[in-house]
Amino acid sequence: MNEKVYKTMTFAGAAGIAVGIVVVVTGTAAGIIAIVSGARLLKDKKGLTF
Repeated sequence: MNEKVYKTMTFAGAAGIAVGIVVVVTGTAAGIIAIVSGARLLKDKKGLTF
């Protein structure tokens, strides 16, 4: 009985770590894309005339 609980807890811990890594990578990529897009908008703002 204890082995089954131990295996379940091990799987849950590993899954939690894997999900955490995916979230960190996705968040970092989204942040970099947002910064680059914002920098391009600020750079192109100089060429606007109304």
